[in-house]
Amino acid sequence: MVVCTFAGHREVFGLGQSRVVEILERLLEAEQEMTCYVGGKGEFDALCASAVRTLKHRHPDKAISLVLVLPYMEHRLNTDKEYFESSFDEILIPIELAGIHYKKAITACNRWMVDRADCLIAMVWRDHGGAYQTLKYAERLCKQIFRL
Repeated sequence: MVVCTFAGHREVFGLGQSRVVEILERLLEAEQEMTCYVGGKGEFDALCASAVRTLKHRHPDKAISLVLVLPYMEHRLNTDKEYFESSFDEILIPIELAGIHYKKAITACNRWMVDRADCLIAMVWRDHGGAYQTLKYAERLCKQIFRL
């Protein structure tokens, strides 16, 4: 089984999901199971979630799971419940993040995903911000990194 997560800036400029699908396809070649953790906080997360859904349709014979990982409970989970239940295999709010100040919760959530992942697909072009910090954290942990 392979576990993958993503890091990218909120905005996506001209990047299509085909490159993400290509990387995921390569990772899936030798595996029957894949879990993808996505944060759901911006355009890049949405693009990656869509890429995983594409992969699931292409490989119905493989166990591919798309997990939305949130740092805390959000009202939108209740107001758009049908969307979230139909779009993700699982919605997870890690217990380890309970009690963390909300301003630090997103960074802690990103680290939680990297800690559990084998690889990171990253679209980072700035040398600051949450995506950059997540990329650097994955590098320190010697995770396999695919840069877009």
